[in-house]
Amino acid sequence: MAKINYKNVHVLNHPLLTHKIAILRDKNTGTTTFRNTVKEIAMLEGFEALRNISTKKTVITTPLEKTTQPLVDGSKLCFVPILRAGLGMVDGLTDLIPGVKIGHIGLYRDPKTKKPVEYFCKLPKNIKNMEVFLIDPMFATGGSAIDAVRTLKKKGVKKISFICIVAAPEGVKAFEKVFPDVPVYIGALDRQLNSNKYILPGLGDAGDRIFGTED
Repeated sequence: MAKINYKNVHVLNHPLLTHKIAILRDKNTGTTTFRNTVKEIAMLEGFEALRNISTKKTVITTPLEKTTQPLVDGSKLCFVPILRAGLGMVDGLTDLIPGVKIGHIGLYRDPKTKKPVEYFCKLPKNIKNMEVFLIDPMFATGGSAIDAVRTLKKKGVKKISFICIVAAPEGVKAFEKVFPDVPVYIGALDRQLNSNKYILPGLGDAGDRIFGTED
């Protein structure tokens, strides 16, 4: 397996993650199982990626007494899936923080150039004041993630993290070169890209497998 030693790149080699990612890799895994497993993986990754989010001290009353406890303010957080595959990770993350805001950035890969093309962008009005977590299952060439971060930075966002499930070292290196300040959380770092820019061993087209649109 490839190794990445960048300061802001975190490969989360937890046994539960590697187990569930292995289920995604299996070509015999059906759409329903694939979709549910993506949700579970997103939740597991979220525990680590959200480790340093801010909390607000709030007075609550237990059955015995009043106490001041830290609570997360979901209104100050935003999850931004890269369409369409990123949608598969949203439910797992919002289960952790139900009050979080959701934005969307639509990108597709040009079949000839292999480069991302933006076709949709809808973000909360006060996005620049939020901590944003960009999410996409696949991190191949890095082009989509780079373009999405550029879009967020143009909107004035200062705090951005990127969460993915499977990554190729080529994409991680390209992304880190442009945005070394953006933390990246990876479920599994795979070997390489093939000639068609697909991750090896990978898991195929995540969007097609999530939504059952394989040819």
